[in-house]
Amino acid sequence: MRVQLLGPLLISCADRQMRVSARKPRQILALLLLKHSRAVPMAALTEELWGGHAPKTARASVQLYVFQLRKNLAEVTGRSMDAVSSEMLRTARGGYEFVGDLSRFDLRTFHRLERSGTAAIADGDLVTAVQDFREALSLWRGPALADVEPGPGIRAEAAGLEQSRSTMLNHRIELDLRLGRHREILAELTDLAMHDRFHEDLHAQLMIALYRSGHRTGALEVFHRLHKNMVRRFGLDPSPQLHRYYHAVLTSDSELDRMPVLQLPGEVRVRLP
Repeated sequence: MRVQLLGPLLISCADRQMRVSARKPRQILALLLLKHSRAVPMAALTEELWGGHAPKTARASVQLYVFQLRKNLAEVTGRSMDAVSSEMLRTARGGYEFVGDLSRFDLRTFHRLERSGTAAIADGDLVTAVQDFREALSLWRGPALADVEPGPGIRAEAAGLEQSRSTMLNHRIELDLRLGRHREILAELTDLAMHDRFHEDLHAQLMIALYRSGHRTGALEVFHRLHKNMVRRFGLDPSPQLHRYYHAVLTSDSELDRMPVLQLPGEVRVRLP
């Protein structure tokens, strides 16, 4: 069975897809999948669906939604309701847990590649690390659980996933820079900086990529554009670190040919003097 959460929610088995159009059952399914193999108490489920305003019928409603989900799972997998109840969506410790054997689960694969890439960095194998991170990022098809209306539990989980995605992307770009692939990632970095006008690390990476590609003036323009946007929006200057990169580019400091922009896992961040 294939499960996708990094984008619109999708469950499929062979050539059949599980369709859950009703909002609340879809929320329950999403939360159970996010907590795969861990029991989700009834209180957490009712909080997800109704916040602090659960009706008196909340428990019965959740039980009905779970029954509907089990029926959907039975249809898409071809298993009996009893098998689904005991082997996939189980009653557990005053709540429910999803324990199905998922042959393809994008969230699990993402975290496995995240761990593998981080371990490769610790071993000094930057090529393997960037491959792992690139493969992990390719699993995303939009915002996490893009078609699920979130309650507090899903919202927190999705925010954490988006942060992991952003951090991994920044680390993958840093790895590409360290491997001398500044020209290959220029277009991607330019696009990312255009869409996130206040992300200082991305702008620093773009400045370095431009400088190393022979576009010193373009690197300086990146700083000036960020400076103008930050002053207009927040009344703030870019960070001292970014100012140091700017002056290094301005003076063609040879350290920029090897100076890292971001701290990778297990490193102590190096700063320009």
